Amino acid sequence: MTGSAVLTERWSHWRQRVDDCLEQHLPAAGMEPAMLSEAMRYAVFGTGKRFRAALVYAAGEGLGATPTELDLPACAVELVHAFSLVHDDLPAMDDDDLRRGKPSCHVAFGEATAILTGDALQSLAFDLLARESSGYSAQTRLDMVRILAQATGSSGMAGGQAIDLSGSASSKTALETMHRMKTGALIAASVQLGARAAGAEDPALLEGLSRYGLVLGLTFQVTDDILDETSETAALGKMRGSDRRQHKPTYLTVLGEAPARRAAAQYHQRAREALAGLPMDVTALMALTDFVTSRHH
Repeated sequence: MTGSAVLTERWSHWRQRVDDCLEQHLPAAGMEPAMLSEAMRYAVFGTGKRFRAALVYAAGEGLGATPTELDLPACAVELVHAFSLVHDDLPAMDDDDLRRGKPSCHVAFGEATAILTGDALQSLAFDLLARESSGYSAQTRLDMVRILAQATGSSGMAGGQAIDLSGSASSKTALETMHRMKTGALIAASVQLGARAAGAEDPALLEGLSRYGLVLGLTFQVTDDILDETSETAALGKMRGSDRRQHKPTYLTVLGEAPARRAAAQYHQRAREALAGLPMDVTALMALTDFVTSRHH
């Protein structure tokens, strides 16, 4: 079976699993405080591709883990991703009114509730990873919490967003640094969490997966920048050209479209090369890698 066929078959299964798991752990509709519970569900459920969850499952299954062993870390990365989107869309941040094809959380529920929604989603992510009932060893739970915390904090997403808001990333090198933090860190963490949940401990393997995840993050981001300028709003699920309106540096504004497309191809090739030598089944990860750049063709 080809990589794309494997991906088509597995991804829908992974999405259903992670949605079922999120439904189990998010506050039920109407649970007090009712507006916060509703906003949390609104931010998490919808048309999201569950790409980061797919990376958890692909990495973990490639190392012999069962889907059940991967459900909680897959949920955790999706909760952190949803929290980051809610906060990034706020007026004080990127000021975007549309997300995943519907009004952003702060538009639907107000700024205060959106801030609290992000806080609550992030807390729940770490709660899930830390639970004794997960079946992971205490050391594995600690390792997974640390991996996700580092990807979320000042050396990861929060730091990358701070650099982005400052508008100081005016060269390709600076963009790479920013996006390794803002986008790459959580993508790399997703791969790492899948490996740790599968019991992987070999430092060389984990380092190789980290390198892969970070360059995959760059592939994802440069493709996203291209899509932001060249796709219609309905297809994007968010406002087209929002980065340009905010005068934020992107691969397109810094490099131009043709060089940006070349950069995407180069990152894509580097990601494939990083996977190629790893002692595991990389079929699904390779297919996910190819999916990233296929989005702008």
